[in-house]
Amino acid sequence: MNDFINFFNKYKGAIIGIIIAVLLLIFELDRVIMGIVIILICMFAGNYVQRNKQDVKEKLKRFIDRM
Repeated sequence: MNDFINFFNKYKGAIIGIIIAVLLLIFELDRVIMGIVIILICMFAGNYVQRNKQDVKEKLKRFIDRM
């Protein structure tokens, strides 16, 4: 059980990205290849955000301030 909790904490961003990608895939079942690409992109993006929270916050803040 402890290993599962460690795994979940380590890859929380990727898991959330996969869930979002699967939800997007459900609404467009005829595009399986596009769905796989969406799953991979969301997985890597979620993992990146999870590991670089502070940098992402600062980049978003600067982007919003420019607008």
